[in-house]
Amino acid sequence: MNPRALVVVALFLLAGCASSARAPVSAPQTVVVSPQTWQQIDRDILSASQQATEQVKLFARGSMEHWRTRVYQQTEENFIPWFSSYWTQEWLSMKVSWYTISAGGEQDASAKRLAAYLLEQYQERVLAPVAVEIDPDAILAQATAFYAQLMAQQMPLIAQRHGVPVAQLNGRLQKIPAIALGPPPARDASLFKVISTEPLNTLPAYAALIDKIHTDGGAKGISSTDAAMAPVAKRASQRIEAEMAPRGAASAVAAAAGKLAGAMISVGVAGIRAIIQANDRPDSEALIRSSLGNTFDKAWLKLVQNPTTGVMAGTLHMAGHIERSLGAADESPVGLGVNRVEWRPGQSISQPIEPGMQGE
Repeated sequence: MNPRALVVVALFLLAGCASSARAPVSAPQTVVVSPQTWQQIDRDILSASQQATEQVKLFARGSMEHWRTRVYQQTEENFIPWFSSYWTQEWLSMKVSWYTISAGGEQDASAKRLAAYLLEQYQERVLAPVAVEIDPDAILAQATAFYAQLMAQQMPLIAQRHGVPVAQLNGRLQKIPAIALGPPPARDASLFKVISTEPLNTLPAYAALIDKIHTDGGAKGISSTDAAMAPVAKRASQRIEAEMAPRGAASAVAAAAGKLAGAMISVGVAGIRAIIQANDRPDSEALIRSSLGNTFDKAWLKLVQNPTTGVMAGTLHMAGHIERSLGAADESPVGLGVNRVEWRPGQSISQPIEPGMQGE
């Protein structure tokens, strides 16, 4: 036989042997797991959830401290100087005059409308710039995703610890509820769904959870209420309205005195108003610090501590369902244990507030 033909035949035989030796793909091996082992696995999952919650609490607290410091800095550096400047006060005087004329007899109309305007300015000059860097909505999302990530890291370790294939453990995790908002079923998700969906915000149940937290909390933050600006606006409008009558008389005298003398009188009146506003500036700044500080403290604490509408709400919802499913006794929601923050008039708030400076 031709030697070349022998070589070809040998190659075909080798190929056939290799094909016949290739092992068929087998199904994942199923391990018999005793009820006692499953109970221990459940306890480990419960422990992992509790430890993850504690880590997320530290993350959320630190992030909210950073947000608070940045809001304080923006308030001190941008809003208070703007509010107390001469030209802002002149502009506010014009607005109060218009509010008073168009009030139609409504009581405190100018103060209410001025408060609304100041809130808009506070949102624009303080909250919006800080939100580019960090805000409670972002912290809520990051904290919830962090919990899911920590739980995902622990599951393979638990499976390895007890000699259970990951596929079998995943079957167990599919029976543990993590998000329960249905109907419809898309608003529910198991622990397996939560830890296996990347990124978490693509999970419909997660989106429903965040939406529920926002709905339950209503408008969030200091911009949600006029309580912060009401004292400031009321005091400013009362002072401006008190100045309106003398200002009108001075304008009439200036008009009657002729063009040159009238201009000089007008300049003199403006100078007097500037002096009055300069003298009033420390009190105005002290009032706005106090009012904003007290209101912001309350809003901040609510966002930090409220278990259903704060930055920990997503984590606590999932951890609560997981832990109750695994037989954990019902406990009060975990708060972050923070005290009221003191924002003292005249104190620089451009530096982080140390724990020792917090009030009771």
